[in-house]
Amino acid sequence: MSKKPSVPKGTRDFSPAEVAKRNYIMQTIKEKFQLFGYQPIETPSFENSETLLGKYGEEGDRLIFKILNSGDYLSKVDDSALREKNSNKISPQISEKALRYDLTVPFARYVVQHQNEITFPFKRYQMQAVWRADRPQKGRFREFWQCDADVVGSKSLWQEVELVQLYDDVFNQLQLKGVTIKINNRKILSGIAEMMGAENKLIDFTVALDKLDKIGEEGVINEMLAKGIEQTAIDKLKPLFSLTGNTEARLSKLRELLAASPTGLEGVDEVAFVVNSVNELGLKASTIELDVTLARGLDYYTGAIFEVAPPQNVQMGSIGGGGRYDDLTGIFGLKGVSGVGISFGLDRIYLVLEELGLFPTTVEENTKVLFINFGEKEALYAQKAIAHLRDNNIPAELYPDAAKMGKQITYADKRNIPFVALAGETEINKSSYTLKNMKTGEQQEVMLNELDDILN
Repeated sequence: MSKKPSVPKGTRDFSPAEVAKRNYIMQTIKEKFQLFGYQPIETPSFENSETLLGKYGEEGDRLIFKILNSGDYLSKVDDSALREKNSNKISPQISEKALRYDLTVPFARYVVQHQNEITFPFKRYQMQAVWRADRPQKGRFREFWQCDADVVGSKSLWQEVELVQLYDDVFNQLQLKGVTIKINNRKILSGIAEMMGAENKLIDFTVALDKLDKIGEEGVINEMLAKGIEQTAIDKLKPLFSLTGNTEARLSKLRELLAASPTGLEGVDEVAFVVNSVNELGLKASTIELDVTLARGLDYYTGAIFEVAPPQNVQMGSIGGGGRYDDLTGIFGLKGVSGVGISFGLDRIYLVLEELGLFPTTVEENTKVLFINFGEKEALYAQKAIAHLRDNNIPAELYPDAAKMGKQITYADKRNIPFVALAGETEINKSSYTLKNMKTGEQQEVMLNELDDILN
């Protein structure tokens, strides 16, 4: 007996209904990207390993899917490396390419490679799949889509303000209310590290802090201790875990705590500018708030960082995130090009909309009318009407076989097709059609031009 086929863990098949809902989200995001002046690009699904490795930190590197070289990939590995069974030594010799981990690093590579063709500031959007060798769980997949918008070539904080507005516009269009856009700044985190006396442990500090919502305060403290951060330094951090009040009050408290850190104060001022500007302009579906424990584990962030939380009544991780990276292109040889961007988590947004019942009933609509097939002559008559309807952008189709009418009606019902059209000898002689509303059961005889009006 043959083994039942399956898909790899962390990947999924999508049914027609699921694809329709995903397309609805992507089309909404795409329209807003274009409304805000972003231009589309696409990059390959895999990159040279050297493009990706070392850009996401140690934890990110472990989650990158590597692609084996074609042919006899072990032939170039020296015997000593094979005997040691050291994957770190062998990996570069057997794998020169990897699946992209995100869209930001490939975008930085794109900017450097095409810098002479780009008009700066360059606003781009990109909607493609990415891959991570993560442990699958609810809302976390190994293959998933990101929908990114980035601006490179400008240090203006108005870009951060615009990206918050872009988030809000999309969620408002999706009718997803009660979203929280959390903001922090890596300069604030650097200032906190200075205050703790742990400047040389900034990466370890931020990686651990970023896990606060997953492993709790005790877990974060234990991880910091394991990374060599002193208990006395951690004790200085503890007041930040319970920072209370609104964003203005939190910023005021941070100014006191970071009074001796010019870098930290700069970060506080940048957050204050973005938050005050956004609040002055107003949001439709979201709120913006400072979260000083927000760190985002990616090494390339240098300024503002964002994370988007769904409404509180939904148990789901972040549905978006991003931040500013002052010199990401510098790793590819193009210095001094600042950038900032955000990402929408398509798969998680889908789950949230599904849980809250926010998908419009029209999302899954495709064919508006199914013509019943009574035989060759009737089918030809129906096809002429179908061609006319399609010319007028009305989706229509003919049941392919002259099966029993009950079977054809059942097919239309299961496909959620709202109308069926019947045309037998009587209708052909009168150049008419009998149109049945599948929801009400009502039937009416109509002419071809009337079909347009009813089905539009």
